[in-house]
Amino acid sequence: MKCDMHVHSYFSGPCTTPILGRICRESYSDPGEVYSVLRRRGMNLFTLTDHDSIEGSDQFRAHPDFFLSEELTCRMPSGTEVHIGVYDFHERQHVQLLQRRNDLVSLLMYLTERRLFFSINHVFSSVTGRRELEDFEWFREYFPAIETHNSHMLEQANTHAADLAKKWRKIAIGGSDAHALTSVGTAYTEVPGARTKEDFFTGLRNGMGVVAGESGSVVKLTRDVLLIVADMMRENRWTAVLAPLAILIPAFTLWNYRSENAFQRRWAAQVLGSDQSKARPGWITVPQTAVEEWT
Repeated sequence: MKCDMHVHSYFSGPCTTPILGRICRESYSDPGEVYSVLRRRGMNLFTLTDHDSIEGSDQFRAHPDFFLSEELTCRMPSGTEVHIGVYDFHERQHVQLLQRRNDLVSLLMYLTERRLFFSINHVFSSVTGRRELEDFEWFREYFPAIETHNSHMLEQANTHAADLAKKWRKIAIGGSDAHALTSVGTAYTEVPGARTKEDFFTGLRNGMGVVAGESGSVVKLTRDVLLIVADMMRENRWTAVLAPLAILIPAFTLWNYRSENAFQRRWAAQVLGSDQSKARPGWITVPQTAVEEWT
C-alpha cells in the first residue's frame, strides 16, 4: 500500500509568510481534487495533513481508504517552531492535540499514551524558522519517525534526513508536502504486503516502510508558487493588481533554496557529525487521564 503522508488542501489556512498571510492561503487545492489526483497516481490510502486543521477531511471520513491526520505547528521548549505530523487519530483527539501543541512535553505524553503515530517533518528545513541544538535532542529521544523524503525539500536535505533516521534508528516516512495539485502524490510511503490501514501502520512501526518519489527544485517550487498566486487572484479578484509583482517570484524561490541549502548544510554538519552526547531532556509534567478526551 502507498500513501502520500504529507499533503495540504484549502483548509491549511492563511499563508505563514509575513504580510502575504492577509491575502493568500497556504493552498487552494480542493480536498476532493486532491483525493482524485492521489488515486490516479497510485495511492491506496488517503489522508490530509492540513496545518492544525481537520476541516477538509469531513467528506472522506466514511471512506475505507481514508485516515485522519494533520500537521501540528508546535512550540519547542527552546522557543522555536516545528511541524509535527500526527496520523490516524479520532476527531475528539484533534481538540486535545491543539490544546497541547504549545507544550511539547504534554503533547508528547499524550501522543505516547494514546499510541498515536507521529513524525518530525522537514527536519533540515528553515520553513518554520530557526533551530536550536536542543530541538534535535528532543527529536532523537521522543519522536518515533522522521520525514526523510519530502518532494519540496532539496535532495541533499532529504538525504541528510534519511541518514539521521538511520543513525537514530527512526521510522522513515515520505510525502509530497504538496500545496498545489501538480505536486500531489510526488513523494510517498509504501508498505509492501499491506492490505489494510492497520497493516500499513503495523508495517511502518515494524520498520517495513519504504519511501520514494521526487525531491524539490527551484523550478518545481516556482511553478507551485505561481499556481497558488493564480488561485489567490481567482478567489480575490482585487489582488490582480499585484500581478506585475509575479515577475519577482523566480528570484524569491531561488533565494529560498539558497537559504535552505545553507540551513541544511549547517545543521547536518552539527547533528550528523556529532554523537549528541549532551544530557537528555526529561519529563517535567505528569500524565493526564484519558477522561480529558471527553471533557
